[in-house]
Amino acid sequence: MMEFISSTFTSYVALVPVTLSQSFILAFVVMGIMIPFRTLQFPDLTSEGAYPLGGCVCGVLIAAGVNPALAIVAALACGFLAGCCTALIHLRFRIHTLLAGILMMTMLYSINLRIMGKSNLSIFGSDTVYNWAPFVTPGFPVSKIIIAGLIGAGVFLALNWFFKTEKGTALRAVGSNPAMAEAQGISVWVSTIVGVGLASGFSATSGALMVQAQGFADVNMGLGILINGLAALMIGEAVVGKQSVWRQLLAPFVGAIIYYQLVSLCLAAGMPPPDLKLATGLFVLAMLALPSLKRGRGAGGTPAREKFRE
Repeated sequence: MMEFISSTFTSYVALVPVTLSQSFILAFVVMGIMIPFRTLQFPDLTSEGAYPLGGCVCGVLIAAGVNPALAIVAALACGFLAGCCTALIHLRFRIHTLLAGILMMTMLYSINLRIMGKSNLSIFGSDTVYNWAPFVTPGFPVSKIIIAGLIGAGVFLALNWFFKTEKGTALRAVGSNPAMAEAQGISVWVSTIVGVGLASGFSATSGALMVQAQGFADVNMGLGILINGLAALMIGEAVVGKQSVWRQLLAPFVGAIIYYQLVSLCLAAGMPPPDLKLATGLFVLAMLALPSLKRGRGAGGTPAREKFRE
């Protein structure tokens, strides 16, 4: 038993630098999930399509010799447009937010194939933003932690400032009470489109950062990223809370770090990688079901099943 614990701990420590760098990159996807879900009350699945979109755009541009920082900006812009399209589908055609996200996610798969011209693209040997980290060896996990961490810190500070401005407060008001926000002269359409677009832009940025970190782009790289991001968000909110703007913005970063440490712990303990998706799904299911199990009853003291029958 002691030998197993020692071996697991050694393997876990060896994985920490890698998982920490992935945590900072995944945090942008979690942010892209949090903004529609929590700020706008707009359940959205576009992130699973925007993430590979950003990766494909970034990969093609870097392969063409474009500056890696500009490639990330281009990926963000493409993700923003994808999110805007999802919001427009919902607002213009009255299609449910989840279905609008599924439609956009499905269409993005074909768009990603068109962008790359094939299912995957290698950019090994190309210059990336991680080569710009000072005082560290380019390409190593430490360089990725520094660069992704600095970008994450900048995004956190910028959003914390934005959500306290008049426009940011208006966006939060639309998510809290659309009817009241519209009565105050706030455009629900503009706020929703900008908010969902911004969220998908962050997901695309995450894809761009991941492609530069792993050295290749793949149209299937977003498979399951939504459930991973949701799990990280729930962990972050449980640890940090969501009672204020800065707490809600910090939750994606804290949750991503803890989530990937749990993943590395499972791998170090010998869990087969194919089982990680199952474990993540069960974890999210448990987190969602826990409040209901604690209450055991529906609202007003009526058992949930009886309330449904009524």
